[in-house]
Amino acid sequence: MVSDRRWDWEGGQGLLAFDDPEEWDAAFERGEERLGTAVIGLTFHCSLAEVSPRIVKAMRLPDTGQRGFAFTAAGHAARLNGELTPELFAALRIEGPGGVAEHPIRDTLTFVPFRKLPPWFKRRWVYVTVRNRLESWWLRSVDAVGDAWRGVCRRRS
Repeated sequence: MVSDRRWDWEGGQGLLAFDDPEEWDAAFERGEERLGTAVIGLTFHCSLAEVSPRIVKAMRLPDTGQRGFAFTAAGHAARLNGELTPELFAALRIEGPGGVAEHPIRDTLTFVPFRKLPPWFKRRWVYVTVRNRLESWWLRSVDAVGDAWRGVCRRRS
């Protein structure tokens, strides 16, 4: 979509409504700030094929905050489309869990069907699922022991 709007690159106002991939490319070439914010807007308004290469570019921005927004855009892409491109899967894998990619990886594991995940993400899905199940059992057993102990203490009083 070609837009006649002038985007507020300095203040960032309205960039979540950004809908022009070609303008994003031009802003990237000009070295504009807030490209990560604008790529989130692209994610909401453009196809996955259009936005994916721009998200990957934004993941390499020098500003850590804007890079973080690019990873947020990847998570939104997984939510909105139920899939990611091979380039986005690769970028998330390179960054890995535990950092800025933690939430987008979780979004991917939640919203992309298991059969569409590449092998690394399938292994991560199994790991996270088993860990969550064990944590759930542990917390329920701690609650049960606590309830039993409180019951014993009440009977003694």
